[in-house]
Amino acid sequence: MTDRQAEAPGPFARMNATHKLFVCLAAVFVSCLLLGDVIGGKTIPTPLGPISVGIIPFPITFLLTDVVNDFYGRRGARFLTLLGFAMAVLAWVVLQVGTTLPAHASTYFTQSEFEKIFGGSAQLFVASMIAYLLGQFLDIQVFQFWKALTRSRHLWLRATGSTLLSQIVDTVVINVVFWGWTASSNPESFLGKMAFGERWSWVFAKVGREYGIKVVVAILLTPAVYAIHSFVVRVLGIQPDAHEAPAGRGGA
Repeated sequence: MTDRQAEAPGPFARMNATHKLFVCLAAVFVSCLLLGDVIGGKTIPTPLGPISVGIIPFPITFLLTDVVNDFYGRRGARFLTLLGFAMAVLAWVVLQVGTTLPAHASTYFTQSEFEKIFGGSAQLFVASMIAYLLGQFLDIQVFQFWKALTRSRHLWLRATGSTLLSQIVDTVVINVVFWGWTASSNPESFLGKMAFGERWSWVFAKVGREYGIKVVVAILLTPAVYAIHSFVVRVLGIQPDAHEAPAGRGGA
């Protein structure tokens, strides 16, 4: 080993604050995405009616998408979205393998319990991934549209506006595909015992409740968006990515 090689900094030492921030944001993003997928099949009571417990971590993914979109641009947000998709596929494959393997007599979960909670179904995975990809890519496009139109002003508009629109797609798709299709396929289940019209009334009432909650959450998260933005700029010294030129105009 030469003296120059010995003195050369390692890969981690060459990472600056911008790189490390992206790793941290991606780690939290993927964690919330996977947790939302795993726990999403459980509904919890609210004064408005039952909602999926997956509504707890998923708003964080849209918040982080907006942060990445602002500081790393459209390409960074797309990379994060595809990374989350790849990790979801990996998690699903591992869960399927774990479910297929036979349980020992000492197991804490019975085989049927493990299958229902962690095994999931192809329909649930397809529903969550379709909703995720459509919602995320729409969020990215709308965020960049408002950022270009306002020339990087009005952070609240591009963050909240993009989330509200993308959450419509996400909420409708996951509820229609999973709750209207998979969860009602068992004739002995809660939805399976309902008549066709009653079942879809329940599903779309759930869509309305969950979207309404997401609207409130998106608005309440606006101060968090500003706080994260301020921390990254003032403490970490990282500046937002330049806005794109509005359609039909010259450079920014």
